[in-house]
Amino acid sequence: MSFGDEQAGTTPPHEPGPAHSAGSGQATPNPVTPDAANRLGTMPVGRLLLRFSVPAIIGMLVNALYNVVDRIFVGRGVNEIALGGLSLVLPLMTIQMAIAMLFGIGSANMISMRLGQNRRGEAENALNHCFFLLLLMGIVSTMAGLIFMEPLLTRLGAQENSAALAYSRDYFRIILLGSSFSMVGFGFSHCTRAQGFPTITMISMVMGAGLNIILDPVFIFLLGWGVQGAAWATIISQFASTIWIVSFSLGKRAIIRLRPRTFKPSLSTVGQIMAFGSAQFLLQFIMSAVQLINNMSIGWYGVQALGVENGGDIALSGMTIGGSIIMMILMPVFGINQGAQPILGYNYGAKRYNRVLRTYVLAVGAATAICIVGFAAVELFPRFLVRIFTTASSDALLAFAPRAMRIAVIMLPLNGFQIVSTNMYVVTGRPKISIFLSMLRQFIVLIPCIFIFGRIWGLWGVVAAGPVADAFSFILTAVMISFELRKLRRDSELQPHQNR
Repeated sequence: MSFGDEQAGTTPPHEPGPAHSAGSGQATPNPVTPDAANRLGTMPVGRLLLRFSVPAIIGMLVNALYNVVDRIFVGRGVNEIALGGLSLVLPLMTIQMAIAMLFGIGSANMISMRLGQNRRGEAENALNHCFFLLLLMGIVSTMAGLIFMEPLLTRLGAQENSAALAYSRDYFRIILLGSSFSMVGFGFSHCTRAQGFPTITMISMVMGAGLNIILDPVFIFLLGWGVQGAAWATIISQFASTIWIVSFSLGKRAIIRLRPRTFKPSLSTVGQIMAFGSAQFLLQFIMSAVQLINNMSIGWYGVQALGVENGGDIALSGMTIGGSIIMMILMPVFGINQGAQPILGYNYGAKRYNRVLRTYVLAVGAATAICIVGFAAVELFPRFLVRIFTTASSDALLAFAPRAMRIAVIMLPLNGFQIVSTNMYVVTGRPKISIFLSMLRQFIVLIPCIFIFGRIWGLWGVVAAGPVADAFSFILTAVMISFELRKLRRDSELQPHQNR
């Protein structure tokens, strides 16, 4: 598993994880040349959306594959219980991501702003701070994780005598050794994009994911290293990605370069970086708590519901499989959302409100179509999808996972609308509303649903909590966005000369 790219930072609504807020992944817009900007306001909206969305979709899918491939190879090369072990460490990895986002996104935002102000020296200073802050936090994370691993893992949702706990320990101990690589690579991906080099970031992602896909079967099947092989494949892949993107920052092509020798620590700069990245840090940190509550509830009720000795581990594995499949379905949706953002933002700023409306409708339509196809695939072929992740599924897993997946995706056709509509509030300059709508589903509604439904219906109540939260969030978002669209239509009618 990797941190991935924060643009993909969005986790599927059905697997509590990093928030899929519109604010996530949209914090460091790329500089746009005058010609490109002109195209944003004149080229047909459909062609523009396709042009901007396809690269983003590729990036999203590559990022998702980084994590999903790990799970497939672990499930098929080790066993289904090991999948549950990987899910147990997800809250700790999300905390690491939150820290990396604090300094990575914070530095990237500061770099974008300072470059726009033609204050290149300060932008370079922010890049230097980003490198050393991430390196330091990676070292601290490794040391803290190794020292406190036992008490941490025993509080992450595993039940007494859990077989998944041993797999978690073997996997996470190695992952911790690569914390510095993953944090530096993750943070610098944002800083590179902030300078206007998204292709460099994409190459880094593809390189890491491709190497991980190659090394996983070698280490797991050929060498027989099990989950430890998956962990080694991950940190080696992260190391390669980090070397690539840091090498670029040291080279002459970069607009601002990493210059460790000129680094002068400044508490003021650190404070500014943390202020720029604090919103995403908070969202990710809260999502770690959601993951923990979800894992604990699944593990607790799984023992009672599945009627087998390792029922909690089986339930965790089943939910991990379902979350992985939903992640793959939603990655193209996030790509469409990212592709639509510059088009929406430019035309909103240029007061071409008719183009804003057309872009929104097309983006919602495309995102919804993808969600409907994904929904149909899960509802029609759940057992086939489960067997992709494991060859020797137990009767308990095959009884639980397909049914759980079918329940989890009941509201999936609504998610495309939810994601694109939430992003509209970023475009119109009200990111707090966007964050609220994302938090509404991921935290405000979901946590009470997990507790209440779990007490009433046990494991199946926990499974149903996600769709209920989706439905509630959809209704509120639909009501709020209707007022926003009505206002855009009125403004469009008042400025017909701007709406070509």
